[in-house]
Amino acid sequence: MAKAYLVIRIKGQADVPYWANTTLRLLKLEKKYRAIILPVKENTDGMLKKIQQFVSWQEVDLSTTKELLDKKGRRSGYKKITPEDISKAGFKTINELATSLSEGKISMTKIKPLKPWFALSPPRQGFKRSTKRLYGQKGILGHNKELTTLVKRMM
Repeated sequence: MAKAYLVIRIKGQADVPYWANTTLRLLKLEKKYRAIILPVKENTDGMLKKIQQFVSWQEVDLSTTKELLDKKGRRSGYKKITPEDISKAGFKTINELATSLSEGKISMTKIKPLKPWFALSPPRQGFKRSTKRLYGQKGILGHNKELTTLVKRMM
């Protein structure tokens, strides 16, 4: 059973209906290629299903979470995360923070000095599948089982 999802916004801001924009804003996915780690709750699945034409998600593992925090984690002022920021958030190490995030014990919005999202780059060597179709239809949107390989190319 999944404990946390890694959600990435794939589509941009143009031509997004109001209801989808509201949901994306609630999830802190205002811009293209933003990623969040979301604890799994019953309302999370509903929100993701609602906006599956704009985002891609997968269950997150510990190694991906740690790598995201190391490479793309930011604090206010868009500076890299330091050990002092992690101790301010109430964790001893970055491993401890990554573990609690990937197990869904804490959400990114609750960790105070850190930004609640990760800003990723477009993937190196581009997308291998269509960005306009769902995963089951040879695309990358919706629940994507190969998202971790894509994320590694986006970091």
